[in-house]
Amino acid sequence: MSEISIPLIQKLDSKKELKFIQLIFVDINGIPKGMEIPMTRYEEAVKEGIAFDGSSISGFQEIEDSDLIFKADPSTFAEVPWERVARVYGYIYKDKEPYWADSRAILKNLLDELGERGISAYIGPEPEFYFFKRNGSWELHLPDVGGYFDIINLDKARDIKREIALYMPYFGLIPEVLHHEVGRAQHEIDFRFDNALKTADNIISFKYIVKAVGEMHGLYATFMPKPVYGMPGNGMHLHISLWEGDKNLFMGEKGISKTAMYFIGGILEHARALTALTNPTVNSYKRLVPDYEAPVYISWGYGNRSALIRIPASWGKGARIEYRCPDPSANPYLAFTAILKAGIDGIENEIEPSAYVEENVYEMSEKAREELGIGTLPENLKEALRELKKDKLLKRALGKAYRNFASYKEKEWADYIKYVDENGIPRDTKKVTEWELERYFYF
Repeated sequence: MSEISIPLIQKLDSKKELKFIQLIFVDINGIPKGMEIPMTRYEEAVKEGIAFDGSSISGFQEIEDSDLIFKADPSTFAEVPWERVARVYGYIYKDKEPYWADSRAILKNLLDELGERGISAYIGPEPEFYFFKRNGSWELHLPDVGGYFDIINLDKARDIKREIALYMPYFGLIPEVLHHEVGRAQHEIDFRFDNALKTADNIISFKYIVKAVGEMHGLYATFMPKPVYGMPGNGMHLHISLWEGDKNLFMGEKGISKTAMYFIGGILEHARALTALTNPTVNSYKRLVPDYEAPVYISWGYGNRSALIRIPASWGKGARIEYRCPDPSANPYLAFTAILKAGIDGIENEIEPSAYVEENVYEMSEKAREELGIGTLPENLKEALRELKKDKLLKRALGKAYRNFASYKEKEWADYIKYVDENGIPRDTKKVTEWELERYFYF
């Protein structure tokens, strides 16, 4: 990673003296971790870094070899408007070298490689979430009964969403659309696409804002993929495009380009292994069932929301693809790394996308899907990890962090199986267990 210039504290509110700054990174799950230092140490955090013990961070070092350094990335500095504190993302080092399990650095390295070829990757996410009330148990109370695009009386969280949107620019996010989702008490706030690294940061910031504002109103926000059985899950559709300067490489004369087609081909080729990173929890596969438009069939189409990848109607410079299976429990840095690597593989090897379909894939017969070569995504985390283990390209993209990710997730699956076996629950149940709520509700 190149050395970063140091524009220290910017745009400070003169009426509010900041006393502390939070140094933010994520663990192997994409869960924000960090520490707080006095603002007087900020320059030190940028130039020399702040030492910390990484032995208890999921997917990081063992206890006998755990001394790590956090160096702040000053371009990510942001004030928290409701507290006298600031936040900043950064990179992790070990023995003065970039730390191989730092997922933000993994994505940055890939983007630097693309940058050397004159290519930039842009991603726009659509993370969905629920607001719940709790009564001290895992009985979840829905604070509204609204449905898709309901407004006024049925959308009880409309003022909360507006408050979230007003806070978002403080963190560099530009809100675009606020609306009620399909599920009761389920919502979505879309924000402007950006380069892949900034978007990954923005996802972490967005989840923080939503949870914090919800808490101010006595509500719990969850991005858990499937918090309630029988209700829609939380997805995170990703809109992806590649650019060369101001030229959108996905833009074609009559729609999308051949480059975009090959990119789709690469994702479809690696789709089953990708789910281990885009849908990385036991609970993710409770969402990936043929209901509520959650994609399970490996296919693509133009306006088809039952397909895994669709091409939205907006063409010209807005040409892009929409990848529909990811969910908000993904570590966005690792997920973006894997998705972009798979797509670039498709471009480099000119992989033509198969399984084109404009019909509702869920209503097709199994025989019809077979004739079109439409495969299925893994049915559970164990199957997804098995597919990732076989995918040499994606393992190389993750580098040494693959081992940490795989071992952590294999243990996660083993813990789940132990729980369901001990409680007499069918292993293939699609119902949401208390084990999942305990583990994923606060993701």
